[in-house]
Amino acid sequence: MAGSSFSRALSGLAGALRGARLPSEVRTALDLEPGERLLSHARAPEGDAGDGGGYAVATTLALHLPGGQRLPWHLVDKATWDENGLTVVMTDGEIHAVALPEPGLLPETIRERVTSSIVASRHVSLDARGGVRLVARRVPGSDQPRWDFVFDPGLDASDPGLRALAEQALEEVRRSLGV
Repeated sequence: MAGSSFSRALSGLAGALRGARLPSEVRTALDLEPGERLLSHARAPEGDAGDGGGYAVATTLALHLPGGQRLPWHLVDKATWDENGLTVVMTDGEIHAVALPEPGLLPETIRERVTSSIVASRHVSLDARGGVRLVARRVPGSDQPRWDFVFDPGLDASDPGLRALAEQALEEVRRSLGV
């Protein structure tokens, strides 16, 4: 008995690592850029895409969500997984959530792609209320990184005084890093 349980577990692991092929109609429907390659995918349950299900697909350039949303890696601030599925927070604060009961290798792929897009990340104190995280990200097709401000919780990102302090801090960080 123990041997058959082990065989089923090993077979399941091999299947997860190998992954089922992405259906050709899903692959065709993706809005892929020239040279963009598929890395991993996971199926969403019925109803998540409004068309009887869908797939979350990670490529070399973006995360494609069920329903056709494309999230370029350099615009993804963070992604988290829990029992409900995937939650992606964009650099502009927009949040995307999708249920993925069997994520396969998608979590690892997303982590690797988001992490590899980051050139530099520094937290700088602005005043007694808190600080800002300055993040430089690689943008495909550009030699210049994109810099984002991630203000500490409770700070108003639209406050002109804080924005000026953050801009000043960014110039100092850019000078110190040579970027």
